[in-house]
Amino acid sequence: MLYLASLSPRRRALLEQIRVDYQQIAVAVEETPLPNEMPADYVCRLALAKARAGRLLVATPDPVLGADTAVVYGDKIFGKPIDKQQAKEMLTQLSGQCHQVMTAIALITPTQEKTRLNISQVYFRPLTTEEIMAYLATEEPLDKAGSYAIQGLASVFIERLEGSYSGVMGLPLYETAALLAEIGQRDFL
Repeated sequence: MLYLASLSPRRRALLEQIRVDYQQIAVAVEETPLPNEMPADYVCRLALAKARAGRLLVATPDPVLGADTAVVYGDKIFGKPIDKQQAKEMLTQLSGQCHQVMTAIALITPTQEKTRLNISQVYFRPLTTEEIMAYLATEEPLDKAGSYAIQGLASVFIERLEGSYSGVMGLPLYETAALLAEIGQRDFL
């Protein structure tokens, strides 16, 4: 059994895709970047904090998996927007540009802590104001890092992806499977 320290339906679906036996647990972690914190350090710190918070809730020796995803454009970390205006600003900045999606995962057992970082390059085609407004009207961007979901309607905005589709969704499966194998959990697939 694996405990997933996230209530994300996307992470749940990705674990189900590779047939991992898991249980979701809710954790609360402060997600504000530290002063001068680099984006890769930020997502790794949060993934580990989420896994550690989950570990405190689990009475068994089963592993706990935490994850965090951020969209990075230039030196800016785009988390989940606070409202439609902020989502519009993010999408406007990403329009016609390449950005990075960083997803870190952390796997904790009673005796080990392991982390992995996945970085993908995502290329958006130029978006019109009308397209951005129509997308905002769907409400899809409001609970997504960078204000978009690659697996949703925003898929039509993406010209090219270099990296991990599942990583952009929020749980890089290659890295997840590798960490599970490292701790002896090979009963997926």
